[in-house]
Amino acid sequence: MNFERSKKLWKEAQKYIPGGVNSPVRAFQSVGMDSLFICKGKGSKVYDVDGNEYIDYICSWGPLILGHSNEFIYKDMYEVLQNGTSYGLCTEQEIKLAKLIVQAYPSVDMIRMVNSGTEATMSALRLARGYTKRSKILKFEGCYHGHSDSLLVKSGSGALTFNEPTSSGVSEDAIKNTLVAPYNDIEALEKIFQIYGEELAVVIIEPVSGNMGVVPAKKEFLQKLRELTKHYETVLIFDEVITGFRLSFGGAQEVYGVQPDLTCFGKIIGGGLPVGAYGGKKEIMEMVSPLGTVYQAGTLSGNPLAMHLGYQVLSYLKGHPQVYKYIENMAKKLEEGILETIEEYQIDATVNRLKGMLSLFFTKNKVESFEEVRKCNIKIFSEYFKAMLKEGILLPPSQFEGLFLSYAHSEEDIQKTLEANKKAMLLLK
Repeated sequence: MNFERSKKLWKEAQKYIPGGVNSPVRAFQSVGMDSLFICKGKGSKVYDVDGNEYIDYICSWGPLILGHSNEFIYKDMYEVLQNGTSYGLCTEQEIKLAKLIVQAYPSVDMIRMVNSGTEATMSALRLARGYTKRSKILKFEGCYHGHSDSLLVKSGSGALTFNEPTSSGVSEDAIKNTLVAPYNDIEALEKIFQIYGEELAVVIIEPVSGNMGVVPAKKEFLQKLRELTKHYETVLIFDEVITGFRLSFGGAQEVYGVQPDLTCFGKIIGGGLPVGAYGGKKEIMEMVSPLGTVYQAGTLSGNPLAMHLGYQVLSYLKGHPQVYKYIENMAKKLEEGILETIEEYQIDATVNRLKGMLSLFFTKNKVESFEEVRKCNIKIFSEYFKAMLKEGILLPPSQFEGLFLSYAHSEEDIQKTLEANKKAMLLLK
């Protein structure tokens, strides 16, 4: 493959943009490559500036559940664009999309639109603190909830209460009320609530982690979490920025049968455009300004382009439930084919999958926590990624990201991916 133009753009980008990228994972550092520059996406494929074609398993990190440039979804976008991109005032489209989301999620009575997943989680945390009049937050290792200060925390080498920021510029004061617990560990969870339950304003969790690779929560873990938060009157937030409307029309909470108090949504509700939202019980949401004392605002929140495209996508998903079964079947075929090759070549690797989300981990151990994720062989993943890329398969350029399929991925795409996987695995023997 020729990457001449991408390499040229990469050098130029680094002169004007920190690290050459506007989001760190795009730098391809963990796979030891220069970044690719994409110029087009159509269906299940993306195309770089050098004319290389790839079967895309990034799908804009999840939201493009119907694939790239879906003609049916985009058909009225030009008309909306002609009418204006932003008014800073109310539109009917905001109501239509909000109503559709509320109908899809029984745990959501009211919803507030924002502009990103980070903004959604940050706002939901503030709301939970305002509602409970408490300060402490509990999050889990390996779960990513955006880049707001209080959530950029990892557990330290001492106890769970001794935390370290995962970014420079985050003050100790910003994280002093943030606790971190191991994912899927019921014993540790119970211990934290025994000590801090009366002080905890909120617990936030990805019900299926998509930022340490795909690591689903155990059902009994989520059930215990719901039980404890109810007992201690702590607000439970499901961060469904990735899983919302992707695992099923009702998200992870429909799959698990566990309902949180607040839910955060991401770009899928805007058809991939910059958007987010948080919603939940009426009594909590009525704390948000202008009804209540918890302030949050945004000029572009509910902008007409994102609201229109989001409504188109969610309406299609509602009317075509077969989308979810199709994507799950494609993901299952991919999982089974990869596992078959792993066994044939005796590679230390495993696959995690829930519905249409999956990850290939280069470790012989079962992966159910961040600690187990950390045991993965990053060097081997880098070699595998490059081998797959040469075959025209674009995977997320990190061992710690999930693979996303879309309704546009075909049987032929899966077969080609499995053939490439076999070649790549053979090189790893």
